[in-house]
Amino acid sequence: MSKSRLEWRVGLFVFLGLALLAGLLVEFSKGLTFFQPTYTISLRASNVGGLKTRAAVQMSGFQVGTVSDIQLAPDGKSVTIKLTLFKRYEIHKDAEFIIDQSGFLGDQYVAIQPTKNEKEPFKDGDQAEAQAPFNLQEFTRSATGFIQRIDETVKKLDEALDNVTRLVLNPETLTNLAVAISNLRGFSEHAQSLADNLNGLVNSNSPAIYHSASNLVVFSDRLNQFGDGLNGILSTNRDAIQLAVSNVESSSETLKSLLSGVSEGRGLAGELLKDERVSKNVAQIVQNLSITTSNLNRLGVWGVLWQHKPPKTREPGPPQPLRTPKSLSEQ
Repeated sequence: MSKSRLEWRVGLFVFLGLALLAGLLVEFSKGLTFFQPTYTISLRASNVGGLKTRAAVQMSGFQVGTVSDIQLAPDGKSVTIKLTLFKRYEIHKDAEFIIDQSGFLGDQYVAIQPTKNEKEPFKDGDQAEAQAPFNLQEFTRSATGFIQRIDETVKKLDEALDNVTRLVLNPETLTNLAVAISNLRGFSEHAQSLADNLNGLVNSNSPAIYHSASNLVVFSDRLNQFGDGLNGILSTNRDAIQLAVSNVESSSETLKSLLSGVSEGRGLAGELLKDERVSKNVAQIVQNLSITTSNLNRLGVWGVLWQHKPPKTREPGPPQPLRTPKSLSEQ
């Protein structure tokens, strides 16, 4: 075999190997080829988890692109993810981007979930927001804290149950509760008996109750008629009533002036009340009347008339003339 022919075969073998390697690269590049037109969009996320470049981008479970680049923001609070998508697949701006994971321990990828497709499609260079991936370690820490709080709650519940059992559900409390329930049952039975007796009393005396109610209705009707008649009388004799009230007022004023004059000693009655002799004579007359009534009660009428009078030991003096009060004209 000549040297040139050998070189030609070696070159052909190398070319086939390179072609096979290129085919394998295309096959394992998760669908990307250098012959399909693509466009790029940027996603902002707070955390990318274990997402890496050349990870798949899937929409409804079908790969529509790959992750071409991942860069950390200058402030370190967010991450920018660049997606290279096939141009033949339109993704509308109302779609949701989620960093998901294949299985429990599989690779992470970017999942696109379409919604209503009402907004315009993404164009090259547009930006969107992505939801952070599920962090198993953070979830485990949260679950651990939650379990600890549950343990503390269970301990507090156990303590509360122990206190309830010790303070409330002790034999003395249960006995008192049983007695209270028994008393309540007896009270309910007495109340039921009282209600039955009251019902029987009402049923047995229903005619009398009905008659009393009828009388009450009649009395109320008559009272209404009396009120109507009284109202009519007052309306008819309003002028006469007003005149009588006026006369009573004038009479009271006159009586008030007379009493004030008597109390001040003006007039005949005032002079009589102010005179000391008249006052003494009136007092003597009242004393004599008292003695006479006492003798009448003790001896009777005939005993008083026929009673022997004792001889007088002292001659009465000449009667003194009564002092006459001045007349109103002399005042």
